[in-house]
Amino acid sequence: MTTHRPFPEQASAKPILMFDSGIGGLTVLREARVLIPERHFTYVADDAGFPYGGWEEPALKAHVVDLFARLLAEHDPEICVIACNTAFTLVGADLRAAFPHMPFVGTVPAIKPAAERTRSGLVSVLATPGTVKRAYTRDLIQSFASQCDVRLVGSENLARMAEAYIRGETVSDEAVRAEIMPCFVDEDGLKTDIVVLACTHYPFMANLFRKLAPWPVDWLDPAEAIARQARRLVPPLETLAPGEDIAVFTSGKPDFSTRRLMQGFGLRVV
Repeated sequence: MTTHRPFPEQASAKPILMFDSGIGGLTVLREARVLIPERHFTYVADDAGFPYGGWEEPALKAHVVDLFARLLAEHDPEICVIACNTAFTLVGADLRAAFPHMPFVGTVPAIKPAAERTRSGLVSVLATPGTVKRAYTRDLIQSFASQCDVRLVGSENLARMAEAYIRGETVSDEAVRAEIMPCFVDEDGLKTDIVVLACTHYPFMANLFRKLAPWPVDWLDPAEAIARQARRLVPPLETLAPGEDIAVFTSGKPDFSTRRLMQGFGLRVV
């Protein structure tokens, strides 16, 4: 009789924890499911803390680290994916220091690939104000895009608009256009040709952005790259891991439209 050495039961049962300040991280979940189909996911939306842009940095650091202490104890994930630029650029190092045995996959503005792809040398980074002001973001520009003209555009309102848009609510074209127009630079015969979507909420609105843009650009979505990094860190399984995909909201009170959206993504709200 031929026997097959099974994968460890504990490892096969562990979910991948996907974390975001809201529901924008679903863009990363969508890609991760394609690349890691044998695993289950625990999606955590910190809607009680959303949006992060209004937090003072020390308070947000303490909040996220304390929250992860509870999440890791409750869900015992294989790895954690921080599908939020604002959170990871601020708290990523603190999370890795506080939980050294937990692998963390971070989300940072896709400035390096933008610098490699641009032809005009004019790149814009569409982000939240928190991501724009991070030293982490400016270090990425210095390290990988020093030969480019990089414009940082911190939108106060677009993450909230995206949350509404994802839920199927009506969003004004003019309001969205006002948020994205600072990304478009036309000078000395050159035009912006790449806009980095440095908030995981924004790719859900990419088709609307394309419609409202004054000229075509490459809207750079980092979700696939994040999912590929998660795949590299997760041992493949021969069969589907036991369990189900769930969604956790830190408020404990997601509204009906949010619950329906999660159900549409195959997530059971707990």
